[in-house]
This record gives sequence, C-alpha cells and structure tokens, in this order.
Amino acid sequence: MSARRLRASLRGWGGVGAMGVVLAVTAVFALLLPVCTVQEDGSAGVGGQGVAQGTQVKADDTCTAPQDQSPAPSGDESGKTITAIKERGYLSVGVDQNSYRWGYRDPNNTEKSSDLEGFDIDFAHEIAKEILGDPAAVRFHAIPTNQRIPAIKAGQVDMVVRTMTITCARLEEVAFSAPYFQTGQQVLAPKTSDIKGYDGTLAKKKICSASGSTAYDKLDADKKAGKLASSADISTTVPNQLDCLVRLQLGQVDAVVTDGALAASQAAQDPTVELKGKTFTTEYYGVAMKLGADDLVRRVNQVLVDYRQSGGWQDSYDEWLSATLGADSPSSKPPTT
Repeated sequence: MSARRLRASLRGWGGVGAMGVVLAVTAVFALLLPVCTVQEDGSAGVGGQGVAQGTQVKADDTCTAPQDQSPAPSGDESGKTITAIKERGYLSVGVDQNSYRWGYRDPNNTEKSSDLEGFDIDFAHEIAKEILGDPAAVRFHAIPTNQRIPAIKAGQVDMVVRTMTITCARLEEVAFSAPYFQTGQQVLAPKTSDIKGYDGTLAKKKICSASGSTAYDKLDADKKAGKLASSADISTTVPNQLDCLVRLQLGQVDAVVTDGALAASQAAQDPTVELKGKTFTTEYYGVAMKLGADDLVRRVNQVLVDYRQSGGWQDSYDEWLSATLGADSPSSKPPTT
C-alpha cells in the first residue's frame, strides 16, 4: 500500500474540535492564495484575460439533458484560450480545499500538510499534464461554492474543478466539459435521528445546504411545489458545503442535503452521522470554463477521454472514493455520456 493510499484510508478527524482546527488552517491558506485581478490594460492576473473564442454551446428553453451539450473532444491546441495559457506557463484552477477526498489538505499528512489532494485535484493535475506537459504546472485557488461561477466570469481562473453539477441554468453562464462523475442528492443526518431520507420525515426539520448549490435549488423548488413538507425549514444556507457538516455537529441543523458523493465523504469524517435513504436525483459533475472558451472545453474533453482510457480515472476513484462510495456503486465508473 502506498503512503498516499494509506493517508486516503484514514477515517475521522476527531469530531467538532478537530474540524474547527481544520477550518482554521483552511482560513489561513485561503488568505495566502494569490489575488486575482484584471489589469487596466485588459490583461489578467492569475486567471488570464477573456481571450476565449469559438462556438458557444448554450442551453435553451428545451434543455433537458445538460450533460450532453458539451462540444466534441479535440486535441487541437491552436486556439486563443489555450495559447494564452501556454504563454503564461500554468493552469489556473478553482477548487475546494474543504471536501474530504475531493479537494482537501490532510491534517494527518505532516510531511505535505499544505498540499491539496483528492479526486478533483488529481483530475486538475491531469489536465495540466496534457496541456502543458507538467502535472505541477497548475495554481489552485480555493473558491466557495457560491463563488464558482463569478470566479469564472471574472477571469480569475481558467476553470473550476470542484464537484460542480452541470445544469441548464448554469450553461447560460459558463461552459462545461463532458461529465466526469455521476452522483445524486442525498440526506445526511445524525445516526440517532428519526429522519429516514428525502421524505416526510424531514417535516419540522431544519435543513442546511450550500448557497448556489443544486441541493438548495432542489429543496426550494420542491417546497414551492408541495413535494417537500411545508414545515421543513430550508433557510440555513452557507457559502461552503462543509460548513453544513459543522452546523450539524453543533446541533444547529437537523440534516444536510448535498451530493451523495460529498455526503459519503462527510460521513467518513464523522462516525456519528450517516446517509439517510437513497439518492433522489441524478446529476453529473463537469469542469466549468468561460463561455466562448470552446478550444479549451474541447481540449479538456479530450483529456477526459484519455484519462478514462488510460485507467487514470479508475485509479483515482479507487484511491480516494472507493472506501466511501463503494467499488460497485453507480459512481464507481466514469460516465460514458
């Protein structure tokens, strides 16, 4: 077993106290991240200027399968967006640094406690390797859930690789790669809770979700449509999804609704909570990029094709996610859509 795989197999961060330490460390690292600004001459800071050109794949009123709307893969690197990235010499990527086994800093890894690691981080390194020839030619920027789209639109990052679900509404604002992961919304609650899943047992319960997330959109839509108990309180929203787990641990909310893939990782962090019921949606994660960056979108899609065929995707899943999601779950193989 490799040292990296051993670290990935560690479970539990010691409850609320340890989580507080992790969040404090996270805040320090966030302050140390490079500041992304656009210069007066129109050039950009870390993220690169808005040089993207090309055909734009955009959602419309008939959008029913947003995961199928990305352009075909291509290995062509002559486009303006990729040329600008190559001239700069590194890829600028928005990620999470709080999602256990997706994008996080392992407090148990004393040798490289400042290094981001996880499934999304592996994929970002793979993109940098194929486009720039060096997996280390990437600069990561921690971005809250509700700032993913603004960061892309402002040119602060080239792309976001951060458990971001492809939706019709989001396709109006950013471009997406083909899907690189399948998941679905699920309920997380204390093991001692009488909550059974996404059903009537959520009545009179206080539910937390991240602002700007598909989880909140689902809760809001279902409550308005009468599909969720009217007494369910969905008013608690947070900038980062991990903050919901902390609220749950502190007893400030009764349940969390988030992607099942993230919920499983959170359950691995805290043995007092568990997944309740099955996933109740089907969603796909994609790499988000600026609208019009068609050359970069096609190139990332080709990276994804190569990543699947080489076995790199499966190796990363086995290392980071198999322990929490299982070897035979719907998420255990790369989407073929």
